[in-house]
This record gives sequence, structure tokens and C-alpha cells, in this order.
Amino acid sequence: MTTECNQGSFEFHCLNQRKVIAKFDGGNITSDAGILLLREVEKRTGLIAGLAKCFSDYREERWIEHTVEELLAQRLYGNCLGYEDLNDHDRLRADPLLAVAVNKADPLGLDRRQESDRGKALAGKSTLNRLELAKKDGPDKYHKIQPHEDQIDRWMVDGFIHAHEGAPDEIVLDLDATDDLIHGNQEGRFFHGYYGNYCYLPLYIFSGEHLLCARLRRSNIDAAEGTVEELARIVGQIRRAWPQVKIIIRADSGFCREDLMSWCEKNGVDYVLGLAKNERLKKELAVELKQVEAQFQQTQQPSRLFKDFQYQTLKSWSLERRVIGKAEHLEKGANPRFIVTSLSPERMDARAVYEDFYCARGDMENRIKEQQLDMFADRTSAGTMRANQLRLYLSSAAYILMHALRRLGLKNTDLAHAQCQTIRLKLLKIGAQLRVTVRKIWISLAEGYPYVNIFAAVFQNLQAVPLHC
Repeated sequence: MTTECNQGSFEFHCLNQRKVIAKFDGGNITSDAGILLLREVEKRTGLIAGLAKCFSDYREERWIEHTVEELLAQRLYGNCLGYEDLNDHDRLRADPLLAVAVNKADPLGLDRRQESDRGKALAGKSTLNRLELAKKDGPDKYHKIQPHEDQIDRWMVDGFIHAHEGAPDEIVLDLDATDDLIHGNQEGRFFHGYYGNYCYLPLYIFSGEHLLCARLRRSNIDAAEGTVEELARIVGQIRRAWPQVKIIIRADSGFCREDLMSWCEKNGVDYVLGLAKNERLKKELAVELKQVEAQFQQTQQPSRLFKDFQYQTLKSWSLERRVIGKAEHLEKGANPRFIVTSLSPERMDARAVYEDFYCARGDMENRIKEQQLDMFADRTSAGTMRANQLRLYLSSAAYILMHALRRLGLKNTDLAHAQCQTIRLKLLKIGAQLRVTVRKIWISLAEGYPYVNIFAAVFQNLQAVPLHC
């Protein structure tokens, strides 16, 4: 049950002899004026326009008030601004600056057909909800907008390819799975013993800060399930654009599976994967473990050595592969670790493969936290897997849009490597007053905004990027 607040003014503790009184009577004021920068990113990348082409709209054209592109823009901009719930849009639909960002010709909503909608230029939660709840077997009376998952998958990889001016010599694809806790009776609900809760187990594939895949999965599966199919699709699309590019797969031991390694070997893709330790592996590293223990006893400082050797499991592997063992002794005791790789010793020695290359995969975990927490990928509360997959796509698209702002607008600034939450707080959350005249839309930004110089730098960087055709 909610309580409607009809209080006209709010009197706070006085300042000396002056009363401090607040009212919601400021007119067309927004707290999210930085959305203008995201609008400029869209004008130069066409990301939202491209995503809209991945949907089929079966609505009768004469009754359409909000196009698919406008609905997606409203939803993605809302996510970027920190409004993760559809309910938020019943308030946001009256924000005139968000309407400007969505390219509504009537940002004040003065010409809406229904009197109850006057002053609300954007779509409400019910309209946006129908976008998410499309039926798998085709459109019906209430759900006439159909997403095409295969096209959205291609759109994500295309965005990665188009972000490069030319073909790189080498790219690294980071793979990881994480838990997405669920708290209802959603389709695909299973208890996961490792995470100790009911959850989904989405698969993410990144290349640096670029998101290439976000696949929602049930949690009663192996972490690597479906990875070969996703890689075959992504690698094939990348190689059609860049035939000569070298590709390396990097992941933890949850992805060290025979089918994945065999596929990489057959398709000219290198890999560096964590390898779960066992007694045979620890025996292979026994001499080095004694050496680092002796060094620790002498220095009382952590010590480590690396060993390069050939190894094959008793049953699961089809051939011998290069394994690198890290013999390490810490204050708490021995800490042996192993990885398996297709990279040759001539290309990269054992220490470099482990310390310089494999350990760098930790940055992907930061990207997943951005995606899950900052961009609300964990808001999978719809009843069906299909609807929740679309929600994951939308949060992924919002992340891709924010990353485009970071990549194009924030380069050479103090926020060049900032996470999405920091960008939101410091660059998008700006108070402003909006005035609409016949010929112009005037936006008066808060004079006390503390990051004016960065805002100006971002604006100049974006102006240097050609408009999307």
C-alpha cells in the first residue's frame, strides 16, 4: 500500500532567522541533464537505432504513439540514469528532457490524444511492459512487438567490430559465468549449491570492456554449457569482418572442458584456461613446492616458481597439452595453481602466460559487476525465461551505450576509466531547468555543478566524432 503525499510545502529547520521552505513548484526541472551527452553518443553511433531493427512491430501504424526505437531509447536511457524498474517510468514519462533525448517532437506532452496523458510525452510502464512480454509463438492482441534474439546477438558483436577503426592484430575473449539470484517462482528456477541460493547462471563474454554476449541460463547446468555454440557464432562473425585476426580465449577452470579445447584447436583459436588441481598435478609440482617453502622459511616473504610441462588427464582429454604450474608458498601455506594453454613456450614463457596474461582476466569480473549491479542485469523478476532474457539484453544494451560514452566522450579525461556508476553520478546527474519555445529548447544547467570542465571536454570529444548515417 502506498501513501499519496498531498503536502504543498515542506518547512525545514531554519537558517538563522530565515525559514527554509521547499515546494515542488519549480516547473520543468530535471535532475538528469547529462542525458544530453548520451543522446549525442546515440547520434554518432546509431546503437539504439540498430537495436530497434532487431524487433518486428505488428501494431497498426495509425495508432502508434511510441515507435520501437523510442520505447527502447526510453528504457535504455532510464537504465543509464539509474531507474531500473518499469514502475519508475510512470514518473519519468513526464520528464521533458528525457523526451528530448528520445526525440519526441512534443517534449512537454501537450498534444497527447488522451486528456489523462497530457503533460506526459513518453510511454508508461504498461506500454514498456508489453515490449518485454512478447510471446514466443508470435504476436497476440496485447503483445505485437517481437524481438529476434539471433539479430540482437549479432548486433552486440557488430557494435564491438564497429568500435574499431581497423582490424586489430589480436583480441582476447574473456568468458565467465555468475549467479543472478531470483526470489520468486520464475521459469527455470533452480537451487545452486555453490552459490547457496536459487539463481540463474548467465554466461558473459567480453573483449576488454566490450560486451559481446549475455546469455541467460538455468543454474542446474555446468558453467561451460553452451559455450562452444556461443564462441562458434561470435568467432565466425568476427572473422568475416577480420579474417586475419588472432583470437585467444581466456577463462577460469570452470571452462576447462575437452569440447571447448578441441573446438579451439580445430578452429585456430588459442586458449588459456584455469585447470583444477588434483593429486597428479600436485605431484608434478612437488619439487618446486618444497623449494618455495624453503625460500619462505628463510625470508618470511611469499615466494613462487613456475613449471612448464606436458599433461593429459586419465580419461577426459584426447591428447597431451601444455600445462603451467605455479608453486607458491604463502603465510597460510602452499598455494599451487595450474593453467592449460595452447600458446607455445616460444611465444610466451610460463611466468608471462600466468602472471601477465591469465591473471589479467580479473578485470572481466569488474565488467560483470558493472553489468550486474550498475546496469541492473539482475532485475530478472519476470515470469518467463524469454522475458528475463530480453531484460538481460536491455541492460546489456544500456551498458554498451554507457561504454560508448566512456570510449568516445571520456577519453583523455579524469573519468576515462570510470565505472558506470561513477559516470552516472558525476556526469549524468545534473540539475537543469528546461524552457520550450517555438524555435528553441533552452536548458539551463545548474551553475554549481562541480564537473563543468569534464562535461565540456566530453562534449568536445563527441563533436569530433562523425554523425551516424
